[in-house]
Amino acid sequence: MGPDVTRIGWVGTGVMGSSMCGHLVDAGFDVAVNTRTRGKAEPLLERGAAWMDSPSYVAENSDVVFTMVGYPSEVEEVLLGDDGVIAHLEAGSIVVDMTSSRPALAVRIAEEAAQRGVHALDAPVSGGDVGARAGTLSIMVGGEPEVFDAVRPLFDVMGKTVVLQGPAGSGQHTKLVNQTLVAGNIVAVCEALLYAQRAGLDVPSVLESVSSGAAASWALSNLAPRILAGDYAPGFFVDHFVKDMGIALEEAARMQIAMPGLALAHQLYVALQAQGHGRDGTQSLILALEAISPE
Repeated sequence: MGPDVTRIGWVGTGVMGSSMCGHLVDAGFDVAVNTRTRGKAEPLLERGAAWMDSPSYVAENSDVVFTMVGYPSEVEEVLLGDDGVIAHLEAGSIVVDMTSSRPALAVRIAEEAAQRGVHALDAPVSGGDVGARAGTLSIMVGGEPEVFDAVRPLFDVMGKTVVLQGPAGSGQHTKLVNQTLVAGNIVAVCEALLYAQRAGLDVPSVLESVSSGAAASWALSNLAPRILAGDYAPGFFVDHFVKDMGIALEEAARMQIAMPGLALAHQLYVALQAQGHGRDGTQSLILALEAISPE
């Protein structure tokens, strides 16, 4: 696949999707774009992407369509609806859902796509807004190996670590593993910062000491400085994180796995939502901890 022979479609230009799509535009691909609010696509249109009025029009003008929306219900609407992508793709085309969603839905998408002669991959990502802008995302893929190999050059434009995890749904399962790890880490980072503050320590000095030792993590390096600056702008929305953790807990219950740590993190983030921070970044969790730990 290359800029001269492959037409790209993209649906969903949010915090991460816009940057990811932008890498494909900058790589010289013809990109057809649709998103719920056209204004969010304007930076891409100014760089050369073409606006389409619906996901179906995107499909009709593309060989490979990527979707990056918020919730499973939106994935169903965009991909499986009458005006959706799969119904309007030509046989032999490929659809890649990069939304964090339900594994069972990824399997259903692959099955319905196959009935129309269309190939499907589920390919959620990790790395937040930082990784999306830098093109260094981790991309976790479920689907057929030959389809993965065909799309790999496009994944490499957006990410640094690209791994085929198994058949349809495997990418989504891997993302749920990722979110389980992330959830506990962010809780730990926020608790540690609150402790340092209340102990009267110079927090930047504390971070200098702990960031290079056994406590080092992506969240500590990338989110702790934002918290200290009072910057709660979303690299990843609290609302979407709560959704992901909820799906992981549903899957854990189905498999009869006890995940008390994830359940606690989920409840803390639900409390954060209730405080009105659903559209803030995940680092705003410290606000919920401060609320239940008054001075």
